[in-house]
Amino acid sequence: MVAISFALVARTMGAVTDGGALVGVLAAFVLMVAAGLGGLMPLVTVFLLTMIATRWGYARKQLLGVAERRRGRTASQVAANLGAAALCALPAIWFPRFGDVLLVGAMAALAEAAADTVSSEIGQAMARRAYMITSFREAPIGINGAVSIAGTFSGSVAACIVAWVAAAFGVVDWYWTMTIALAGIGGMLLDSFLGATWENVGKMGNDSVNFVSTVFAADAALVVAMVMGKLGG
Repeated sequence: MVAISFALVARTMGAVTDGGALVGVLAAFVLMVAAGLGGLMPLVTVFLLTMIATRWGYARKQLLGVAERRRGRTASQVAANLGAAALCALPAIWFPRFGDVLLVGAMAALAEAAADTVSSEIGQAMARRAYMITSFREAPIGINGAVSIAGTFSGSVAACIVAWVAAAFGVVDWYWTMTIALAGIGGMLLDSFLGATWENVGKMGNDSVNFVSTVFAADAALVVAMVMGKLGG
């Protein structure tokens, strides 16, 4: 019921479509079963951060022609952002022995999802200049692969907030907050790089770029967690 209530609130606020709400329910359910009720809180944090960032400076985004349509995020968009976290947490339900490591990866995927959206939206709302991540030459604000100081900083803060919330609610140990945040930031930068290269030439769509970037963040955090676990053992 908690997961359904969360999705209904998001749908009522217009943040997601019906399909997006359904995918959100599934992701929230998996995270709560794997990590307890606290597992919902990082997801709620991602939702709040992305909603605030999307609405921040909306008038300017409309003038730039980059404003997101108000119909809400679709099922494919929600899956692209939350799918990696849910898939990473799912095995922890049946293999609790590996739960600590798997949840580090899941939280890193959520950190990347927040960082990516916040960096894009705040950059479009506040930045005066943007630069292509591949060449560092000035580029139009809002184009795929363009990064800004305001956007990158905001996205990095968002990743740190998700990592902090995950630890504060007992999903992961505080020891892993830095790993989660850095993996999320790394995924955010990869998202920009893929946008500047494959997405701009039509080899990947935006949802594909988002999903790959969250998978990268999860995998990076998992590798660090497994290596550190072996060293600690």
